[in-house]
Amino acid sequence: IYEIQDGRARITLNRPDKLNAISLELQAELAEAMWEADNDRSVHCVILKGAGRAFSAGYDLTGSGGNVPVSRIQHPDNAYRGGRSIDDDAWQLERGQRYRMAIFDMHKPVIAQVHGYCLAGGTDIALLCDMVIAADDATFGFPPARDLGALPNNMWLYNVGPQWAKRLTLTGDTVTGAEAQDIGLVLKAVPAEHLEAEVESLASRMSHIDPDLLSANKRIINTGLELMGARTLQRMAAENDVRGHNTRAANEFRNSVKENGLKATLNTRDDKFG
Repeated sequence: IYEIQDGRARITLNRPDKLNAISLELQAELAEAMWEADNDRSVHCVILKGAGRAFSAGYDLTGSGGNVPVSRIQHPDNAYRGGRSIDDDAWQLERGQRYRMAIFDMHKPVIAQVHGYCLAGGTDIALLCDMVIAADDATFGFPPARDLGALPNNMWLYNVGPQWAKRLTLTGDTVTGAEAQDIGLVLKAVPAEHLEAEVESLASRMSHIDPDLLSANKRIINTGLELMGARTLQRMAAENDVRGHNTRAANEFRNSVKENGLKATLNTRDDKFG
């Protein structure tokens, strides 16, 4: 959902029945919406949020919403990449990452408004935003790091430092919004009933600033992150996820999904962690 009001664009992930599970289609639409907001002179900043009960519970592992043409030239008679080879897998991961990196690359600031679950792919989107404001009872984490692969985006290091990045990604454990504030993963955590007002108040403050000046200040900070390797690390994270996809644990996960279904496989994996 895309709407503009009072100098801000509100972009809403709108698959509430799937807890806003991230499909390729959703990522493509998100990138379009971000660049539309960046191109619109009336927009000073963007608020990114999720419809329903969650910001996003992660990537859509069912494969739905994956039929997005790479180009207008695409033709059914041509032989295209799948996911059969290591290079195919890297190529597909990088394709999705290019959509997500619009958040980082666009000139105007983006605020993530996080409630409910922000898991796995949800964190790949939220942590590319310039600021994250969360409900104090939100849930952040990357449980698929337990067996399905590595993180195809990795801004954790730049937000929480190496020890907390390792603590959370080596276990797949989660933290609440309040705990996320304590470790620097989010800018601020507030009671859920105050979340929207907190985010809108911040957006209102930026609506008083010349968008070109907002752009200058965002871009110099992001350039600093690039000088620290942040953008290169995202490219390497996608390739590193291919390594994760070829582990014994990931192969066992895929086989379990075929035999037992996705829900049972996830329950078996996560129950032992409490």
